[in-house]
Amino acid sequence: MRCEIVAVGTELLLGQIVDTNSSWLGEHLALAGIDSHFQTKVGDNKARMIETIQLALSRADAVIICGGLGPTQDDITREAIADVMGVKLVRDAEMGAHIKNHFVRRGREWTENNLQQADQPEGASFIPEMPGTAPGLICPVGDQVIYAVPGVPFEMRMMAEGTILPDLRRRSGETSAIRSRVLRTWGHTESGLAERLAMRIEELDQIGNPTLAFQASGIEGLKVRITAKAEDEDAAMEIIDKEDAIVRALIGDVVFGVDEQSMESAVLEMLGQRGLTLGLAESMTGGKVADRLVAIPGASKVFRGSIVAYASEVKFDVLGVPEGPVVSEDCALAMAEGARRVLKSDVGLAITGVAGPDEQEGHRAGTGYIALSMDGMSEARIVHLPGDRERIRQYAVINLLDLLRRRLVGG
Repeated sequence: MRCEIVAVGTELLLGQIVDTNSSWLGEHLALAGIDSHFQTKVGDNKARMIETIQLALSRADAVIICGGLGPTQDDITREAIADVMGVKLVRDAEMGAHIKNHFVRRGREWTENNLQQADQPEGASFIPEMPGTAPGLICPVGDQVIYAVPGVPFEMRMMAEGTILPDLRRRSGETSAIRSRVLRTWGHTESGLAERLAMRIEELDQIGNPTLAFQASGIEGLKVRITAKAEDEDAAMEIIDKEDAIVRALIGDVVFGVDEQSMESAVLEMLGQRGLTLGLAESMTGGKVADRLVAIPGASKVFRGSIVAYASEVKFDVLGVPEGPVVSEDCALAMAEGARRVLKSDVGLAITGVAGPDEQEGHRAGTGYIALSMDGMSEARIVHLPGDRERIRQYAVINLLDLLRRRLVGG
């Protein structure tokens, strides 16, 4: 079973909106065991939309079209699908009344052009899930099918999970379960990680199940996706659990989280499990570490606070850093100890350095010093961070948190 994705909207082509719908659908089609070989974007032009849909149908069993179902003049997805099907658009009175009631119940202004959302190609049916005012469509084209969903992500996802993905599995006859787990890592290059896993990937290529794949995520590290197929979900997860253990044994302590777990949530969880509190002293990151930590619900149980010691005098007067160079290991270590003392925390973390673009104290942009202070352990190290000023500061955040994570893992 092959399914092609078509994203509609001139704003997508102009880069005004990022197409997250196609990536989400691609991932969930794979998990449903449905092949998806092509994803296409097309502007709000009827002729080009028809051409794109026809091309998709020439190489796939099903097509999912995202966008163009609203009430405005450029919402012409229904018309394009009707032309492809060779039928007329018909207005469904019951759906029209439902849409109007949707507006009335919410006290929103009603205009007659909203009724075009009740149009459907002859022979089509509406998708039952309807979180917004635009209903989705299921449009049969011989033995093939076109699904049309709104471009609003949460509306699209509700329709896909409730109707489209189950319908595709039914049409394909797929009864097995396909599940994935993502191991999130920090500290290896993609080539280095691939080298460590090379022999295992070769073995799995021969076995065929499970599979491993890499995904670079920039300042969020590298992801290793484990995917398994089995007769049911429990069996698939058992395969994934076994492979998870093998992968972790091969790549060491670079794994910091699973699936959507971030570095900051992993660190907070580990501190909480150990009954430890954390205090920060930030210079080059200017509060970014604290910002990421407090975005995690429950952070206050662990996180005491952050002193943004951007000026040298703040480092000297508040944190007790001895006067001298402020881009150095000694300064970073004194900042960590000062944060721990001032904020009365079990652990002190600190960072100082040069975010750029200019050099400072003879250090080039991207030079940072990170430090950790806790009972029986104090250390500082230099890091060299790539990119422009913003990326340097973001890389600094995750490197600092990873220093603490590794020390907690190591006891």
